[in-house]
Formats: sequence, structure tokens, C-alpha cells
Amino acid sequence: MTFSDFTLLSQLEAQFAVKSRSTQNLFAAAPEIEISAHLQTILSRGKRLAVAINTEKARSEFIIAPLLMEAWTMCQENHSLFSGIEFKVAPEEGLSGRCDFLISASSDMMFLTAPILTVVEAKNDDIPRGFAQCGAEMIAAARFNKEQGRPVETVYGCVTTGTEWRFLRFDDAIITIDTEDYLIADPAKILGILVHILQTAH
Repeated sequence: MTFSDFTLLSQLEAQFAVKSRSTQNLFAAAPEIEISAHLQTILSRGKRLAVAINTEKARSEFIIAPLLMEAWTMCQENHSLFSGIEFKVAPEEGLSGRCDFLISASSDMMFLTAPILTVVEAKNDDIPRGFAQCGAEMIAAARFNKEQGRPVETVYGCVTTGTEWRFLRFDDAIITIDTEDYLIADPAKILGILVHILQTAH
């Protein structure tokens, strides 16, 4: 069993004694960050390619990765960005698998080091189906942080098709899902949320 085998939030609630809920405007306080002309061009071209190819890999490479890299660049002194790495915390519980993207509050870019702040799950179709998988990855990140002696109050997550972004938060054994749907047509808000997470989740 791996992260991707979790398809329902009720699975996480039963297995890990967590609760799930939804809320509006979880990141209302996150300010927008102006997108550079260079990134705007990359996203415009990337969206055309990603939507035409319509695979998770294409969406990850051409839309998601450029936005995450921009957020990381703004906070890179104390953060590392990882893509497509194996993340094994408790394989016997299903807390294991390949994560699309992980961001940690560590300057070590060679090895994944606690604390992990954010997990990003790429999808090319139905976003709600990814909530449970993302939730499992956040639970694993929180446990990893604790085991490494670097616990953080909150771990954040995101499920995205590249063109559509939904954010999650995990703290106090509660998975909170933001009901707000952020679209790539407004990349300044998405970038603002990502940077806000990296600057505050320590």
C-alpha cells in the first residue's frame, strides 16, 4: 500500500485518527505577488502544451514546476525543492511512495531533510480524488518531521492540475481543505500563497 492507494478521506480518518473538514478562504490573508514577464511567458506557453498533451507529467513540467521554482527562488536561502522522490516513512501503514513535489525548510538540496513544509500532488483530472493521497503525504511529512526532531506546527498540501489549484492544511490531527478554487489565470494569487506558506510555516 502506498500514498496513491488512499482515495477517500474516511480511510485516513479511520486509520490515523484524524479528522477532515473544509473551510472558505484559508489563504485570504496571503498577498498576491506580481508575476514577472518571463514567468508569465513560460506559464502561457506551458499551459498550451500541458493542456494539449494532458498528462500529469506534462502538467507537472510545464505549469506546476515553474511556479514552484519561482516560489523557491524567492525563499531559496532556507528552503529546498524536491521533485519525484521516494518518500518512505511507514510503508507498513501506507505512508510511502513517490511524491510529485516536496518543499523543506532546509538548505540541503542533496538529501531530503526535515522539516518538510509542503507537499504538492499533481493530477490531470478530478482534483477531489487527490485529497486523500495528499492528506496521507501530509501525515507522513508531519511524522517524518517529528521523528527527525524538527516538528512544525503545520504542514501544507496542494492538489493541482496545473490549471486548477486547491490547498490543504494539516495540524492538530485535522486536515483542512480550502474550498477556494485557484486558477492559473490568476497566477499572482497562487504564487502569493506558495510564498506565504514558505515564509510562515516553520
